[in-house]
Amino acid sequence: MDFNMKKLASDAGVFFTRAVQFTEEKLGQAEKTELDAHFENLLARADGTKNWTEKILRQTEVLLQPNPSLSGLPGARVEEFLYEKLDRKVPSRVTNGELLAQYMIEAANDFGPGTPYGKTLIKVGETERRLGGAERDFIHSASINFLSPLRNFLEGDWRTISKERRILENRRLDLDACKARLKKAKAAEAKAAAVPDFNETRPRNYILSASASALWSDEVEKAEHELRMAQTEFDRQAEVTRLLLEGISSTHVNHLRCLHEFAEAQATYYAQCYQYMLDLQKQLGRLPGTFVGNVESTSPPPTTASPTAMAAATGPAVPTIPVVPTVVGAPNSAPTVEGLNPGDVKPPASGTRKARVLYDYQAADSGELSLLADEMITVYSLPGMDPDWLIGERGNQKGKVPVTYLELLS
Repeated sequence: MDFNMKKLASDAGVFFTRAVQFTEEKLGQAEKTELDAHFENLLARADGTKNWTEKILRQTEVLLQPNPSLSGLPGARVEEFLYEKLDRKVPSRVTNGELLAQYMIEAANDFGPGTPYGKTLIKVGETERRLGGAERDFIHSASINFLSPLRNFLEGDWRTISKERRILENRRLDLDACKARLKKAKAAEAKAAAVPDFNETRPRNYILSASASALWSDEVEKAEHELRMAQTEFDRQAEVTRLLLEGISSTHVNHLRCLHEFAEAQATYYAQCYQYMLDLQKQLGRLPGTFVGNVESTSPPPTTASPTAMAAATGPAVPTIPVVPTVVGAPNSAPTVEGLNPGDVKPPASGTRKARVLYDYQAADSGELSLLADEMITVYSLPGMDPDWLIGERGNQKGKVPVTYLELLS
């Protein structure tokens, strides 16, 4: 117990001494051993890596799970924290899409699964369930391949770097203290070794001066020895810290690989969602009594909006004819048919459909076909066309027409 109290008192004294020394350095009242420029750059790079990794990790967690309490999952993050601290696997839970699917199917059974509304609820609910499953797979993949490596860096490598940097800072403070002690000892030695006054009438003072000079000489030797020891410890710790800081480059390479995997998982997820929604549109188009488009509206959507924006605003017709791009993750990257010459367009042998025009449309160029509300036209698609457009025919006239202005008929 006595030993522990002495050690505690000694540690407290060292801490107080270093605090005073650190304060004097900040005030410019004490010299400070500066690190070389390369080492300072390594420190700044490591700090930047840590700060940005924390921000990216936090925001990715928000992206994957925006607000569990709003999705019928109160305390989900607290639950995950407890499972993580207990080193146990977090149980799988339903996603927002799967919960929505459950409500839709239950509502369909209540309203009557044979009614048009009930059938549509079931179809949409099944699609929402598939979307929820795809979302769960994406979250699981992102957690393993992206979030875990970032978290492991912050909780593993960075903690080690921080610990060694604290040790290096203490070694630097010890080194500077030894330098200051040696400087004071040499100054005192020089003062004691000054040429004595031989006319001194008191020989005892001369003897005491010579004795003090010898004592300060011993003190200088002791301070020089401590300085050499402190310099050795500082150099050794600086090399250890330097190696850890240079390892940040390997961390960047690892995070780069994880970022590629995250992007691939996200592209796969959105491609699946796109395909599921296309399938749903086709299914809804085949259901009797299903309304596609705003049939009763008489005012067209704004002509300045793109076909995709108008589809979101007015409820698009079900385009089952346009060719679907096959590039995964890039549903709208199919090339459009530029410089269309209506006279050169040949309708396919099969696959044409009738469509009713919902709104008046004024052709923007000679490659497009002007439309009048409520008229009937024949439409079909060509390979490579933008899925938001079809080729429309009315008698001898033909040209591109926007899908959102049409109600496709079976």
